[in-house]
Amino acid sequence: MNSIISENVEFYMPANEDMSESITQNWTEQALECYSINCDCKRCSLSKGHYSFICQMPKVIDALIQTVGVPEIRRTA
Repeated sequence: MNSIISENVEFYMPANEDMSESITQNWTEQALECYSINCDCKRCSLSKGHYSFICQMPKVIDALIQTVGVPEIRRTA
């Protein structure tokens, strides 16, 4: 990576109040998966993609539960 770019990159870690409201209004497939595996990243399908971000899904799950309630699925974990 270009050293000028890498020196000026800042990673943004949003707090709950900075999350987009759109991701806390409905249970998505990814949110349902995360909820069903009790936020166990080792069992997550996204963890196999080797993404370079820190997962915010536990925060999303908490917000979804407060906003729309628990999903109507059985937890497998």
